[in-house]
Amino acid sequence: MYLSRVVPAALTSALVAVLTGCFSSSSGAAADETAAATDSPSTRAVKVVEPAPAPTPPEPTPKKTSTRTQTSTMSIPSIGLEDLRVVPYKGTTDDWPGTRIQNEGVAASPYGDGGGVGPGEVGNHLVTAHRISFGGPLRDLPAVEKGDSVLITSGGKVYEYKITETRETSFRSPQSLTEQRAAVPGRPGERATRAMITISTCATPEDTAAGNHWRDDRGNPEHRIDKVGVLAETREAPSTSP
Repeated sequence: MYLSRVVPAALTSALVAVLTGCFSSSSGAAADETAAATDSPSTRAVKVVEPAPAPTPPEPTPKKTSTRTQTSTMSIPSIGLEDLRVVPYKGTTDDWPGTRIQNEGVAASPYGDGGGVGPGEVGNHLVTAHRISFGGPLRDLPAVEKGDSVLITSGGKVYEYKITETRETSFRSPQSLTEQRAAVPGRPGERATRAMITISTCATPEDTAAGNHWRDDRGNPEHRIDKVGVLAETREAPSTSP
């Protein structure tokens, strides 16, 4: 009877011990699993790196506007000429479009193939105007001498040319016309390296005095008087504001 009481008690103690160990082991494993899960890469905080801002593109360099298509004014102090309007057009010296412009009492400046360049540009800036008719703005051009200044105002700049020589152009000679319109006046085919100007007007009194009464279909005499100059200085035009 004593034995029957003792054995169950022992079994009970053993059972309790086993169960206690099982629960302890399970709790430890669960804790380890929880710690491992907490420390796994998928649950760690991830630092988000913002992409670097795209570089700002540089401001485009503005294109320089050519002066050849801009209306300008011409002054020649030595003969009292002030602010003669110079109208550009695509063509060649003393063609019909240019003649019509001159017939308004102003000067014409051809550019492009067969013409010239704009004020201040490398090459030959061509300016033509009447000497006798339509107000005769260039009536005194023959009196312009070597070293005299010619002032072209265009696009807020004053281009000062110095006269270097006088030339004569014959309308009846293709070679003479080619020389007048060359990038380097008088030297067809030569590459221009500096800005030059050719101011041209008719030699009507001189041709008439010599008995040369030839005229083309636009009324031009055979010969033209050309004053050739080289750019000497470029400066800002005076402000016109009060």
